[in-house]
Amino acid sequence: MKNFTQLVLIFLLVIGNSFAQQEKGIIGAKNWLYNWAEFKPNQKEYDEPTQILTGTIDKDTKLTKRDTYLLVGNVFVTNNAILSIEPGTVILCDYASKASLTISKGAKIMAEGLETDPIVFTSNRGVKRSGDWGGIILLGDAPTNKFGNGSVASYYSDLPTSAYANTNYGGTNLASNSGILRFVRIEFAGRRINNSTYFNGLLLAGIGSETHLENVMVSYSAGNSFEVWGGDVDLVKVVSYRSSSNDFKFNYGAHSELVNSLAVRSPYVSSSSRARCLQVASYDKKEEVDFSKKGTFVTAKNLTFLNETDNLKADIDKGLVKEAIYVGNSASLDMNKSVVSGFNPAVLLEETININQESLEKIKFANMYFNNCNGNIFVENNSNNEDLENWYGNTSFFNVYSKSNNVETFIDFANEKKPDFRLRINKIIASKDHLASEDLGIDN
Repeated sequence: MKNFTQLVLIFLLVIGNSFAQQEKGIIGAKNWLYNWAEFKPNQKEYDEPTQILTGTIDKDTKLTKRDTYLLVGNVFVTNNAILSIEPGTVILCDYASKASLTISKGAKIMAEGLETDPIVFTSNRGVKRSGDWGGIILLGDAPTNKFGNGSVASYYSDLPTSAYANTNYGGTNLASNSGILRFVRIEFAGRRINNSTYFNGLLLAGIGSETHLENVMVSYSAGNSFEVWGGDVDLVKVVSYRSSSNDFKFNYGAHSELVNSLAVRSPYVSSSSRARCLQVASYDKKEEVDFSKKGTFVTAKNLTFLNETDNLKADIDKGLVKEAIYVGNSASLDMNKSVVSGFNPAVLLEETININQESLEKIKFANMYFNNCNGNIFVENNSNNEDLENWYGNTSFFNVYSKSNNVETFIDFANEKKPDFRLRINKIIASKDHLASEDLGIDN
């Protein structure tokens, strides 16, 4: 009996380790979206505001749960002040004045919500829509690859000259600390600045490694949900939901880890311009950057990117579905143990990238689960991807290709209130055991 028990324990240990090694997409013993995430934010009602936040906050200030705040106009936290926010605090952001919150270089935000009591930034309109207000901007003194330091002054209209210093970012401090965002929701942000520019839900410019971002959800942003310019900041358990623009964009020499995070796109919400789950670039214009400085490098692990659609083929035919991931020239991406489901194609590389060993060693995809995509990895404006398929299809990368709908792929995709976007365990077993293509519906 003792030997039998030992054998059972050894068997369970082996099986458990096998599962652990094969976990792809967002992971966790439980669904970490429960309690704090909100997938129907337009149906939430909040108390009328009791306090107004406006102008400049230049001394330590604490926002409390017992009050509901109205953010009016462009609000700056300056002078090394700390803005502290209690768990459960609600900040309504004014539509009429296109409110925004900027944490200037040297200042901090300490927004530490709880799983059962998140901090919420949302629109004050009765019927909320993407772009109702600006967004949140954190400015730090970590380096970028730009010539000199940067400024976000162009984001604000009628900004007095005396306030320009509050819009600067960049420096030499990789470990700079702009505070904490934990269990925070940012909803209906991303107001239009001009014809081609929008506020982002959360913009991190020159943010250093001592800044902590975990369990942050950006929903229905008209601009990018999360955008990172330079710095050395990591994002853990962050969620972008139904963004009109990119979900995660890294640029200007950002060195970041994006870990255990989720992007859910809808073909009926995206803007007419190309919007992706992940865009990794080192510049927008070559003349902006100093190529003697480090380019953008992103490590992406245990991500789930999915497209919410009932008829993927029809939406692709209508031009509503684009690629999930875009990698620009001079940028590096190391992505593994992630799920990309329902895109056209899964990955697109900028056409100026030379397809050779040196380039491809900077763009890694390993232990991936590419599901139900109209093609896998291509170079922009080139339909011949044979070299890329041969490279990333090599068995040493352990990439898996499948054709399954979202309901079959994820644990509880159809649950409107509490969806569970973790990969179904049978899919993990299938990738481990190399089942025949007809068993998985793998597209060879």
